[in-house]
Amino acid sequence: MSSVVLRRAAAPDAAAVADVWLRSYSAALPTVRRAHSDDEVRAHIRDVVVPRGTTWVAETTGESPAAVVGMMTLDGEEVNALYLDPGWRGRGIGDRFVALAKELSPTGLALWAFQVNHPAQRFYERHGFVEVNRTDGSGNEEREPDVRYAWRP
Repeated sequence: MSSVVLRRAAAPDAAAVADVWLRSYSAALPTVRRAHSDDEVRAHIRDVVVPRGTTWVAETTGESPAAVVGMMTLDGEEVNALYLDPGWRGRGIGDRFVALAKELSPTGLALWAFQVNHPAQRFYERHGFVEVNRTDGSGNEEREPDVRYAWRP
């Protein structure tokens, strides 16, 4: 049986990170307009996101080959992304990512979630995040209303 380890992403992980992001976004946000094509997402993750050194992956162990099944990008106190492969949701990986983020940023965290993503809102609220602001979406590329969340210890 495989288990999952969390580790920093490295350049060879970029394609798998992009795959997780794309599958998760499509499954969780089917009504939200994507601002970028698959190729643009892949290039951005490969050329910008992973090289920054702020991306973590959840990787399976105990099976060959290992697979990236989740990703989180943490930039200081900002959780920029937390996506899980749809088939790996509900297994505690998101909980582990949030615990890691709190450990790495013990003074607090903040993030955005789309208003239509009720499961994400429930998830973050369960982890102690509180809503601090709602927008009409005019400030994001998708033009989708969103919610700002913050966590303070």
